[in-house]
Amino acid sequence: MKWLPWLFAILSALAAVPAQSASATGEWLVADKSARIAIHACGRRLRGTIAWERVHGVDDQNPDPSKRRRPTLGLPILIGMQSTGPDSWAGRIYNADNGKTYGAKVKLLSSTSLSVEGCVMGFLCGGETWTKVREHAEDCPAAPSPPPVSGQ
Repeated sequence: MKWLPWLFAILSALAAVPAQSASATGEWLVADKSARIAIHACGRRLRGTIAWERVHGVDDQNPDPSKRRRPTLGLPILIGMQSTGPDSWAGRIYNADNGKTYGAKVKLLSSTSLSVEGCVMGFLCGGETWTKVREHAEDCPAAPSPPPVSGQ
């Protein structure tokens, strides 16, 4: 019976640790496995960029001629995604294949599945499910420290 207080203390400590919830942040493999999208969160917003491509490309379909030679690797594709509820966001998605930007919704289905849907005119929609391949250690980059004040 001497172990009973210790067991109670250990179980109480474990119960006090919050459960790890699923997160939309991380690196996601698109449905056709041609690219990975790195999703970062800052507050209630998400942003996503192309982190890996099976075949490196250029943004040659961009409507802005000055951007048609930029590489697609690192290109922002999830833009202005704002929280619309638990595990749901809405904003825009850029499709480098045709140079168009669409209204978009993102919903975390599970810890390893993310639904991504783009819509034209608000009602012609198409989407796919992405698979999580990696977590990110830090979602928001830390703000730089202010420079030291001289003369003090």
